[in-house]
Amino acid sequence: MNRWRWLGLALFVAVGVLMITSARPVVLAQGKTDDKTKTPDKTNGKTPEKTNGKTPEKTDAKAAQKTEEKTKQKTEEKKQTETPKAGGGEKMPFTAFDTKDKSFYQEQKTETIQDMKVQGQAVKQTQKQTFLILWTVKDKKDGNYVVQQQIKGVKMEIDIGGNKIEYDSTKKNAKNPMTDFFEKLTDDKQTLTFHISPKLKVTKIDGREEFIKNLSDINPQMKNLLNAILSDKALQKMAEPTWWAYPPDGVVPADKKWEAKTSLELGPIGTYNTTFDFTYKGDNKIGIKSNLTYTAPAASDKAGLPFVIESATLSSKSGEGEAVYDPKAGRFSSTSLKMDIKGDLKIAVGNQTTTVELTQKQETSSIISDTNPWADKKGN
Repeated sequence: MNRWRWLGLALFVAVGVLMITSARPVVLAQGKTDDKTKTPDKTNGKTPEKTNGKTPEKTDAKAAQKTEEKTKQKTEEKKQTETPKAGGGEKMPFTAFDTKDKSFYQEQKTETIQDMKVQGQAVKQTQKQTFLILWTVKDKKDGNYVVQQQIKGVKMEIDIGGNKIEYDSTKKNAKNPMTDFFEKLTDDKQTLTFHISPKLKVTKIDGREEFIKNLSDINPQMKNLLNAILSDKALQKMAEPTWWAYPPDGVVPADKKWEAKTSLELGPIGTYNTTFDFTYKGDNKIGIKSNLTYTAPAASDKAGLPFVIESATLSSKSGEGEAVYDPKAGRFSSTSLKMDIKGDLKIAVGNQTTTVELTQKQETSSIISDTNPWADKKGN
């Protein structure tokens, strides 16, 4: 068996694992400006100064009443956006998609170390990847938010057994099929539009077929794979963890605990089932624990790759992280997660089946900002 075919296989497997474990519960939300309501100047019981020898007229009763009502309303709104310091019922309002034409940036970093044994040979793979994602609120239609997603930048370093691959969209890269792919991926015309319900469920995605067509034009042989791993359902599931760290209806339960489950089906790569357990820790911090299990693809889904995953026992051995909520901005300012994955994959290439032993350590972090953090770099 050609060793490099197995290295290529390992890269495909890594992509599948990364697609779910990199989907951190991050929220791109913009808080509303909390201007203080101005109130009439107090006189401390003194008679106001006279103007032209006359005393100014008293404030109209109706105007005073309206001012008082407005002040009460502002106070109530402020209470709703503030997070109480103790007990259940903490408010975490989601305001990400409230402002039309507002854009938000998500810088997501993932570092992965994989140790594999393939036919008795040890292969080490390391990956560092950063994606800069732009979300833009377009509209609200049929009660749903319409939000556009675009990949604005990519940085990647991969070392497979001493063989290095690098790409940085902020720099000039040597032309090859990989750079062509990433340049197309970050093209301004490459967008997906998500329709998201008030309950934060993706109901529809526009632009998927054109998105895949543009990428597969570079290499038509990739079209079947892209259709499988970027199915409508898969894209929905990959987007939803972005805001799943929020408690149900934006209110922390009395016991300060809640969970979210996701099942990501990637056709010939298999299915990743993940459970996220959240615990409110106080001081606007949420603890995260995750548990991932992998299922090999069904017989009907195994076509489309240069290899077939016959069976697997992959699962996470530990997964812990934290999300930090910013009550003034109405969003999570940062998230982080560490996860260890271990197990075996039985894979067939041609007429030969081999077991791949995999141990993986991964760290993912996200930072959210209203401005482009790469704006001063070439190409952005």
